[in-house]
Amino acid sequence: MADNKTKAAALKDEGNAALSAGNVQEAVNKYSEAIALDPENHVLYSNRSAAYAKMEKYHEALLDADKTVLYKPDWGKGYSRKGAALTYLGRITEAVSAYEKGLQLDPNNQQLKDGLAECRAKMARDGPSKMMNPFSNPNVMARLATDPRTQEYMKDPEYVKMINELSANPEALGTKLNDKRVLTTLSVLLGMDKGGMAMDEDDDEEPDPSPPPKKTPTPPPRKEEKMEVDKTPEQLQALKEKDAGNEAYKKKDFQKALEHYEKAVETDPANMTFYSNKAAVYYEMKEYEKCIAACERAVEVGRENRADFKLIAKALTRIGNAYKGLKDYPKAKTFYEKSLSEHRTPETKEILSKLERLMKEQERLAYIDPAKAEDEKEKGNSCFKKGDYPSAIRHYTEAIRRNPDDPKIYSNRAACYTKLAEFNLGLKDCEECIRLDPNFVKGHIRKGKIHQVLKQFTKAQDSYQKAIDLDPNCQEALDGFRECMMAANSDPEEVRKRAMADPEVQQILKDPAMRMILEQMQSDPRALQDHLKNPDVAAKIQKLLQSGLISIR
Repeated sequence: MADNKTKAAALKDEGNAALSAGNVQEAVNKYSEAIALDPENHVLYSNRSAAYAKMEKYHEALLDADKTVLYKPDWGKGYSRKGAALTYLGRITEAVSAYEKGLQLDPNNQQLKDGLAECRAKMARDGPSKMMNPFSNPNVMARLATDPRTQEYMKDPEYVKMINELSANPEALGTKLNDKRVLTTLSVLLGMDKGGMAMDEDDDEEPDPSPPPKKTPTPPPRKEEKMEVDKTPEQLQALKEKDAGNEAYKKKDFQKALEHYEKAVETDPANMTFYSNKAAVYYEMKEYEKCIAACERAVEVGRENRADFKLIAKALTRIGNAYKGLKDYPKAKTFYEKSLSEHRTPETKEILSKLERLMKEQERLAYIDPAKAEDEKEKGNSCFKKGDYPSAIRHYTEAIRRNPDDPKIYSNRAACYTKLAEFNLGLKDCEECIRLDPNFVKGHIRKGKIHQVLKQFTKAQDSYQKAIDLDPNCQEALDGFRECMMAANSDPEEVRKRAMADPEVQQILKDPAMRMILEQMQSDPRALQDHLKNPDVAAKIQKLLQSGLISIR
């Protein structure tokens, strides 16, 4: 299946190249071969619809447009194809419905907007009767004689006679549709051309910032240049300059790339992609002001020439990137948001999210002021002494915002939480205090006291022990440890229940090796010394001792 899709993609590229070169029948053949390999690919039907329209096979174009919509009902371009084909067939009311449906899915699609506006203008201008009989216009012969598509037909008396008959009897139109010239005539009289019927491409028109791929001994043949149909010689030359610029860009030869893009702009100043490509080069060169100016010009040209809104969005994102490079984050945020208003992409959304996090962190860092933090801490201490713990918490919290790396403030706020019986919040502050300064004795004592109040004596003893390790003469830690020992051993049954509720103790007792060691300790206490030489066993025995489950005499 994957191989078929790869072959179909290659055939699509060949069809696009043929259509660009004017070989419309070959394009249809290539698209048909691709559809046989990948029969549910909506882009293939869309491209073949465009090719059929070029051949003035509007019924076939409509069938393929219907297939496009069938396989991709949420794609606005499919309805654009359908609307165009219906318009060529003179079915203006149905065309309006198709364009309106497309705009419901893709409100910013300029091609759909233009098609709908043109159809509505015809309906308003011509009225129902003329819509039903486009041959009734008094200027019909003049229009057919001056349009390149029907000039030659007018030299044929039979053709002129047929037009006169249709002007007098529009009901006869249905009997004439097998004549290819009638369909062409209809498109002329309805004021429709084949603009906007270019093939659909998946590739990006802007330079790829990634390095050029490594050459292989047998490189694949180079793809034909991607061009839309009906390009002028100047536009074709500009595209060649752009491609040359892209090659230089990939090689990091930025000066050469700029020269080619400049020539492309001079040759075809109405194509916003060339300005956007220049901006990409300036961005890589870190010339951000020039990048912004080039992108702004790209957006201006794009809007003037009704460029795809996705290209507009890309240029706006690049402006945002440039402002980010200049550290002007508020402006960068503004342009990312403008880009998303044109076209929402996951990439731009992620860039904006990262920027907002960066701006928030900058605001946090800018708010830090150790002197103001000290002032707030003193206010908190004063409130604490008065027993106004909520106010003390408010001042300590502001002090933390002003200096989040001072462990003493967390310790002080933990004391307030303890007074208000908010033990979980107090423990959280104790842990942050210890994280910032593992050697801060008061932090370990404060944590031990909270565990002691919660009757988590083993955990309290651990905290007091760490304080004692840091300061062996700390009476507060020694007293706390002793109180926990006494409380833990006051009721053996209660001790056992608390110990057995500890997941760590449960895990130790499930270990067959530890059970064997404990049994051996009961029959031969001297064996304990050998087991304590193993650090892992020693830690587990220490845990059981602290829990009160075992004791050593």
